[in-house]
Amino acid sequence: MATIIDGKVAAESVIETVTRAAAAMESDVGVKPGLAVVIVGNDPASHAYVNSKSKMAKQCGFNSVQHSLPEETTQEELEKLVSELNADPAIHGILVQLPLPKHLKSEPVIQSIAPEKDVDGLNVVNAGKLATGDLASGLISCTPAGALILINKIHGTDLSGLNAVVIGRSNLFGKPMGMLLLSSNATVTLAHSRSKDLPGICRNADILVAAVGRPHMVRADWVKPGATVVDVGINRVPAPEKGEGKTKITGDVAYEECAAVAGAITPVPGGVGPMTIAMLMANTVVAACRTFGRPIPKF
Repeated sequence: MATIIDGKVAAESVIETVTRAAAAMESDVGVKPGLAVVIVGNDPASHAYVNSKSKMAKQCGFNSVQHSLPEETTQEELEKLVSELNADPAIHGILVQLPLPKHLKSEPVIQSIAPEKDVDGLNVVNAGKLATGDLASGLISCTPAGALILINKIHGTDLSGLNAVVIGRSNLFGKPMGMLLLSSNATVTLAHSRSKDLPGICRNADILVAAVGRPHMVRADWVKPGATVVDVGINRVPAPEKGEGKTKITGDVAYEECAAVAGAITPVPGGVGPMTIAMLMANTVVAACRTFGRPIPKF
């Protein structure tokens, strides 16, 4: 059986480092790292995510600010709030919870966040820095950054000589994940729905990262024996065994059968998920440290 990569333990380690850095900053400078989270509308899943982010920020010793805006908020009102947060020296990180209600355009909002406060790492300036190999001055998208830490736990930080395949080419995950793996010297293939012979491409991977949003798409015969499999998928599927109408969370990888072939594998839940929120906290403390010219903690 494969080694199970425990995302909860890895996330706890990141949070400990963040909490120490935040306490040191408050002690030395008299300022707490500030994180502002903006949510528009009434989506229950988004509210659950935002509440967990705000709670974690407080736990880390941050100045945590939450802006809950009504469903009918206009584009102009939302962008005005972002502009005010950009100008607020007490705020070092800004996160706008996606998806936004349908009448709002998310892209102009994301691009209006000051790159140095863009803790989601989605501004084109941060995406461009990652693409050009500048990992030192930008902010990296949280889920790929967290996934890389889990991969490093198995392979170390130098991935020279390893073939990595990322299934999915989204701006949110697939592209930045590919760039991070490339920066670590892996040979990277970005595969997607238009790729020819996807199972064949995957069978060549020493590191296989799945982020497509299709439950159990990756089967055991897609996995090279001994490969590291990272499952980024979060899919809600029926769970009749729990009772009528009940659901459960599952990944893009058929876990049981792939775990019998892989060398290491992340579970869902409990793998990449906990790392995403941990890296959001890490990005916030990094942004705050840069503001005051303080040393950047290592995660």
